[in-house]
Amino acid sequence: MLIDSYERVVDYLRISVTERCNFRCQYCMPEKPFSWVPKENLLTFEELFLFVKVAIDEGIKKIRITGGEPLLREDLDKFIKMIYDYAPDIDLAMTTNAYLLKSTAQKLRDAGLKRLNVSIDTLKPEVALAIAGKDVLQNVLEGVNEALAVGLKVKVNMVPMKNMNADEIVDVLEYSKKRGMTIRFIEYMENKYASKEISGLKSDELLSMLREHYEFVDEGYDGASPSRYYKMSDGYRFGIIEPYGDDFCKQCNRIRLTAEGQLIPCLYFDEALSIAKSIKEGDIVAASEVLREVVRTKPEKNRWGGEDGEVSTRAFYETGG
Repeated sequence: MLIDSYERVVDYLRISVTERCNFRCQYCMPEKPFSWVPKENLLTFEELFLFVKVAIDEGIKKIRITGGEPLLREDLDKFIKMIYDYAPDIDLAMTTNAYLLKSTAQKLRDAGLKRLNVSIDTLKPEVALAIAGKDVLQNVLEGVNEALAVGLKVKVNMVPMKNMNADEIVDVLEYSKKRGMTIRFIEYMENKYASKEISGLKSDELLSMLREHYEFVDEGYDGASPSRYYKMSDGYRFGIIEPYGDDFCKQCNRIRLTAEGQLIPCLYFDEALSIAKSIKEGDIVAASEVLREVVRTKPEKNRWGGEDGEVSTRAFYETGG
């Protein structure tokens, strides 16, 4: 079992298999050129899997595949199957923008993937174009439909932004609700790579807008989930993720691994240790030591709510958010 210095059990590993993305979302990396890390700099799926086995043996129970956009990495389903075959009971999920999902959903399901989180920030094609930098909405919605059809469980993530998509929060909630998908509204996380024009909605503003349409009660946090959940009168639940809130980090059970082998203890911080050398040399003992050290030095909380108003230098396209 992995326990950090604040007595939190760390049992959730997020693996970014690529920093490449086919979107240029305003809240992530709107100005980043379409480029990619040389293939030789990335850990192979076999090398990533070697560390995954170490992590599972040390106590990791949940693994989420992220990016960039993970579906841009070829043969991703084979990597998922490696994990599933080693630990069929692992909670195996993926976060995707769904642009390539229609043609891959069945392969992912067959490989052992259980759940998806999909970003749907709008249901208007012109707004999707403005947010993502390209005409993406039809592909995204078709991908979601296919994922549901093959039996994958889907959650929807939406980042509400003033003067962009804030007028659609009810529409996206209703879209999700009708399809049996939980929606989570995520407060915009300030970072130096995002557009300076973004102004995100805070949770109190969001709740005020939703109360004009629904009755609901606060159910609090669900285990170690970063989302605070609210239950509507008809039983439907939606969540809000508040990275600036005092409770966001209290139950954090996550560490993150980049495609180049950087093991990161906290989404906000740049600090990381590399497992690349030990894994490439097949040194499982050394990889285990790095894992335990990253868990030991995991910070108590991020700095988003600090008095200095710091903006993270973390590139979310490297860590998958």
